[in-house]
Amino acid sequence: MEKVKGKYLNPKADLTFKKIFGEHEDLVMSLLNALLPLDEGKQIEHVEYMTPEMVPENPEKKYSIVDVRCRETGGRHFIVEMQMNWNNEFQQRVILNSAKAVVKQLGKKEDYKLLQPVYALNLINDVGFDAGPDEFYHDYAIVNVAHTDRIIEGLRFVFVELPKFKPQTIREKKMAVLWLRFLTEIDRDTVEAPAELLENPETAKALQILEESAYTEAELSAYEHYWDAVYYERGAIRHGFNQGMAQGMAQGMAQGMAQGIEKANRDNARKMKLKGIPDDVIADVTGISIEDILQL
Repeated sequence: MEKVKGKYLNPKADLTFKKIFGEHEDLVMSLLNALLPLDEGKQIEHVEYMTPEMVPENPEKKYSIVDVRCRETGGRHFIVEMQMNWNNEFQQRVILNSAKAVVKQLGKKEDYKLLQPVYALNLINDVGFDAGPDEFYHDYAIVNVAHTDRIIEGLRFVFVELPKFKPQTIREKKMAVLWLRFLTEIDRDTVEAPAELLENPETAKALQILEESAYTEAELSAYEHYWDAVYYERGAIRHGFNQGMAQGMAQGMAQGMAQGIEKANRDNARKMKLKGIPDDVIADVTGISIEDILQL
């Protein structure tokens, strides 16, 4: 196992992200309040965790495991995902999981008025949107096409492209800057954290959770396997992209790229499975469902 270089682990890894935001209600609540477009006076005051498995009623259909799923007591539902590499299926998976979170709220014969809004916060350690270099925050709602100020409440999707974030792009929300700095500046090479992160109670607590000394050898081994899988997939995506471009010259660029990337992802998943990497980690980094991975 490669020795972790600094004092802290990287918070974006599956293991660390879930330890911070999937086990500490105060921290996930702080993150959500900082990064979601919540109206003034409607900040989240208490959350409770729910099962991360999003299982459909029909067992023949796909299910998936999200990073963090929680809700206010009797109120809004929240899904938080950390996506390392952008792929074509990611947005569709976000829509599917959010729709499942709506459907699972009601039992048979319950009134529709009991439905509560679902917010999906998606943190992406990649560039996936064709937008300007400074446009890292993408807020999607169900709106009237002609009158975009008219919104149907119920589903809200927020995508944050971490590589595009710069602290000066957010001026009015200090906590948003701190959490995004935490996610973008802390990694395996960090020996000393920025003073601003250590002085804030929420980010200081998150940093304490990230200290390498708090993890077992087995956890550190899983952590390193996770990064191996991420880098392996990133290379496969590039390879698939190049293959797709070559095929696209003959068959159509879009179709070739999609086929190349899909094949590379499946080959990648098969090799990771042979190496003993857990199925949920493979699903997280490749975008392939657990159901499909079990059939490889």
